[in-house]
Amino acid sequence: MSDHWRSSSSRLLGLYCVLFVAWSSVLLGVMYWRVSDYLNELSESGLQQRAHLFGKFEGQALDDALRDSLRYDLHGAYAYGIFNRNGQPLAGPLRAIPDGLRIDGRARAVDRWSLRSGAIDAPGRALGVATRDGRLLVFVRQSGKLTAVNSIILDALLWGVSLTIIPGLAGWHILRRRPLRRIQEIEAATKRIIAGDLGQRLPVSGRPDEIDRLSSIVNAMLERIEQLMTEVKGVCDSIAHDLRTPLTRLRAHLYRTRVGLEEDDPRAAQLDKALTETDRLMARFGALLRVSELESHQRRSAFVELDAGELLQELHAFYLPLAEEKEQQLLLEIDPQVGTLWGDRELLFEALANLLSNALHFTPARGRILLRAVDDNGAPRIDVIDNGPGIPPQDRSLIYQRFFRGGGAGTGGEPTEGFGLGLSIVAAIAGLHGFRVRAGDAPGGGAWLSIRCVAEGLR
Repeated sequence: MSDHWRSSSSRLLGLYCVLFVAWSSVLLGVMYWRVSDYLNELSESGLQQRAHLFGKFEGQALDDALRDSLRYDLHGAYAYGIFNRNGQPLAGPLRAIPDGLRIDGRARAVDRWSLRSGAIDAPGRALGVATRDGRLLVFVRQSGKLTAVNSIILDALLWGVSLTIIPGLAGWHILRRRPLRRIQEIEAATKRIIAGDLGQRLPVSGRPDEIDRLSSIVNAMLERIEQLMTEVKGVCDSIAHDLRTPLTRLRAHLYRTRVGLEEDDPRAAQLDKALTETDRLMARFGALLRVSELESHQRRSAFVELDAGELLQELHAFYLPLAEEKEQQLLLEIDPQVGTLWGDRELLFEALANLLSNALHFTPARGRILLRAVDDNGAPRIDVIDNGPGIPPQDRSLIYQRFFRGGGAGTGGEPTEGFGLGLSIVAAIAGLHGFRVRAGDAPGGGAWLSIRCVAEGLR
């Protein structure tokens, strides 16, 4: 329900319901008070009219008139009593004067009175007057009938409010579903765009409402962004591709010239340096083309189901001699609960090899590197943990960008060697598989890079 109440339509409809209920409650209270006041005035007026009418009689005529009045009281709402000056009952259904009643001709509320047939515990109003012959005349009217009218009015108002709130809640439920469903569709499309699918567009329902107008604006912006990025990427890929042939020819010329020189020739050292730089330049262009190939998502057709443990064992065996040569400790841990992965074995091997190569490169001699696979809430996660200089927090969001070469914690902030494309390739491979790459600090100091593999993969 918390997600549903976050939408603006839910809040507006909820606010409307609250205001409507508050206003209805005020209206209900005012009407109830006015009706109750009116019925009390009506009850008091009836008592005073009776007192005024029967005050004209005296003696036996008064007694006869009062007895006759009871026959016309079909609902039994009234009762009377005639008492002497000492309050002793002389005639009428009342057996005693209600407690606290003054004989002054004014009606007052009473909670209890006694009849010859028994005591009555019910709200009512009573009035007492002195007759012409010196006796005391008391009238009592029960409020039950008047209270029933109040209850009918109260029930009618409550039913009216309820029958208004229920359709309002039903309308809220219906009205919020469509905008919420459209927002969820936009959110899903946005997540795919964030994941790198720039060809994705926000859904447009065809109704020219505010959401459609906003989606159309964002789609137009995405069209332009995709066009610009495609142009820039195309230029970079074309340059990298077109320069590979002349660079290959240049290296061949340099190599033939170098072969024709003697070892003691001073030009040989210069040619060796030129060959080395040419190889580095060709490797850089090759890495650029590799990243472009992976980002184009052209290799998903080669996905197969593979065992994560076997992949890590092969990787560990491949890099163990290099670690021993550098006097480093390369450990392997595989959780038995880790299942299978769905992906390209060659690409995943390449991505993990890049992570492991970086760990071996930055970890000092006699350092420790841990390669492990664990179960992370039902999804396999592969970690590469070392005790090297680590990755500064300010660089962790930049290390996957092309050509970024950050300074490690122990390098004095100087850029590291390399092309700055290794982790870009890792990020591209992870994005191709729908996996997530994260960087953090190792518990004992150093870098901790992990690839969390979605359990269901991308089939």
